[in-house]
Amino acid sequence: MAYGTPETLEEVEPYLRDIRGGRPTPPALVEEIRRRYAAIGGRSPLLEITRAQARALEALLNDGRDEGPFAVYVGMRHWHPYIHEAVRQIAADGVHTVVALCLAPYASRLSTGAYFARVREAVEMLGQPLEVRYAGDWHTHPRFIAAIVERVQNALERLEREGGEPPYLLFTAHSLPVSVVAQGDPYDAQLRETTEQVVRALGIAPDRWQFCYQSAGASAGPWLGPPLVTVIEDLVRAGQRNFLIVPIGFVSDHVEVLYDIDIEARGVAERLGARLSRTVSLNTSPPFIEALADVVRRAVGIAR
Repeated sequence: MAYGTPETLEEVEPYLRDIRGGRPTPPALVEEIRRRYAAIGGRSPLLEITRAQARALEALLNDGRDEGPFAVYVGMRHWHPYIHEAVRQIAADGVHTVVALCLAPYASRLSTGAYFARVREAVEMLGQPLEVRYAGDWHTHPRFIAAIVERVQNALERLEREGGEPPYLLFTAHSLPVSVVAQGDPYDAQLRETTEQVVRALGIAPDRWQFCYQSAGASAGPWLGPPLVTVIEDLVRAGQRNFLIVPIGFVSDHVEVLYDIDIEARGVAERLGARLSRTVSLNTSPPFIEALADVVRRAVGIAR
């Protein structure tokens, strides 16, 4: 399961209405979001990437070494194919046991909690028995950590070949309201745990990296920070001129990566005379798919 994305600029307004639970979106905000999608080519690749991840996961699970067969379905939280559409198809295909797997490594009632709630609603709407096993936390799975480390190493090697000063690393994730974490949500703690493990594996000095947040929403009240753009501005003033962004909170290319980092954050850095690059998103990275396969195996009780 993934968040979902509009397929055309015309779908942006109904997509935002879905996110907002049916409430209308202010026209200025609709136009701003349309502008961002237009800037990345008119649409996000999230659905195609999610389907590619599903195909890779299905192939790995059916490699002959596990009980099977496995079928992997794609369901989106806020756009087609919706989670309830996927659940209906699963039942129609005669499948009786389902693993609900969010492409969100970090637990939060606003992310994984909301996905699992949609699954429960869909099963209830179905009106027939369906055994659902909910995938547990996997933010520190060794193969997930290895996938991120591999992407960072590749980026550092590329930057070294291109010359210039070693980059300062900025690990980023989607912000959430501070009130959510204040109520005991594990999201922030899990993100920092993953980041610490990656930094340790890479041997990055404490004064050469920082964790920050991006893509805060428009609702009232404080959001988790510090904001990526503010951190870039502060570090440039302190003399940093070369940044490598590691979007550790995301596993796929989508608008928060392709616009918020590649266009907005890079634009800020360049206007200040700094250089900004980014690690390649995990997408269908083999160690990442291996991590997902192991999460599924654990959920159905298959030991490797």
